[in-house]
Amino acid sequence: MASQTLTRERAINPYDVSADALYTQDTWREPFAFLRREMPISWRPESPFGGYWSAVTLEHIQEIELIPDVFSSSWKRGNITIAESINESEFPNFIAQDPPIHTAQRKVIAPAFSPGQMIKLEAQVRERAKMLFDALPLGETFDWVEQLAIPQTLGMLCSLFDFPFEEWRDLKRWSDYGSGVSADNLTPEYRAEWMKQMGEMLQRFDRELDARRALPPTDDLLSRMVHSEAMGQLPALERLANIALLIVAGNDTTRNSISGLVEALHLYPEELERLRTDPTLSTNAAQEIIRWQSPVTHMRRTATRDVEVGGQLIREGEKIVMWYISGNRDESVFPDAERFDVTRENARRHIAFGHGIHRCVGARLAEVQIAAVIDEIVTRRLRVVPTGAPTRLASPFLHGFSAMPVRLEQD
Repeated sequence: MASQTLTRERAINPYDVSADALYTQDTWREPFAFLRREMPISWRPESPFGGYWSAVTLEHIQEIELIPDVFSSSWKRGNITIAESINESEFPNFIAQDPPIHTAQRKVIAPAFSPGQMIKLEAQVRERAKMLFDALPLGETFDWVEQLAIPQTLGMLCSLFDFPFEEWRDLKRWSDYGSGVSADNLTPEYRAEWMKQMGEMLQRFDRELDARRALPPTDDLLSRMVHSEAMGQLPALERLANIALLIVAGNDTTRNSISGLVEALHLYPEELERLRTDPTLSTNAAQEIIRWQSPVTHMRRTATRDVEVGGQLIREGEKIVMWYISGNRDESVFPDAERFDVTRENARRHIAFGHGIHRCVGARLAEVQIAAVIDEIVTRRLRVVPTGAPTRLASPFLHGFSAMPVRLEQD
């Protein structure tokens, strides 16, 4: 199609799908269903984050992910979120880089999740899950996020960093600031607090990095960083950005899938019976809850040149937001997509971890952590019963929960 035709009229998105309220009120499904039906590539001229394109089908999201030379992830062009860089700051972590920098830095991190390492990590994951479930009260209301989801995932993160577990609340706080994409956060006050928190995080991790540098290389992520050519001498801002990335990626996404599991099993209690009948389904169920919950709501790219996608002309410098949460509800790929189905044959086709060169390097570890929680629920014959409405994150970037009151019942 000629550019003259493409520039006549843009498909104008009637919804601002970056609005926090869609996610705090859990009303995002219909806007995205409309967009998938009517305008899979659309332009929203106004939002708290400026104008943006939306890609909402699995096909178009994967198309964009597979041409990183055309759709850049680089922080120099705006970063990986709908916000213009994170809190308007340069934030050069390795997924906010294009090749060859991204390739070199990813190679430093990837061996921490090799098959050999995963055998050791899975044993640690299952041991921690058992310990946490042993401590949960039966028949009493407690916060699932605080007492299970967060310590399960942050415990694993502390193992990856060889970081003191007793400092997990600091990691949690820094993770929240590192992923704090929200219209409410576009203020000088929030930016000042963000800089303060990130500065404290960098100071703390620099002590860890200095200690690793003085020792022989080991398997933990911080040691791998300091003893590598690609990441061993990063400037302060780049050290900060990569540490924040690893904390957010290792904490928020998995913990929100573990919390989403409670909601899914409550809405579809027959799926728990399926798992009890066939416990080997836990691996597929882990994939399905990642699809169903979609813990990363979106990723953003920026066009490096004028390019056509889905009959729309995206101009150089414009941002396009890939709404993973919508791609994972794409009925053309996932029949009866709203349903949580532990036997779904193509659950693994979800886009929640991205696609192409930026696919999440720790995806397998996330799956193992979720499967371990499912196995504990099944083998202990537990039901996790919500006792009140959850508190949902006010963010168009991460899809999850800050609190979830529940009660455990045992059959």
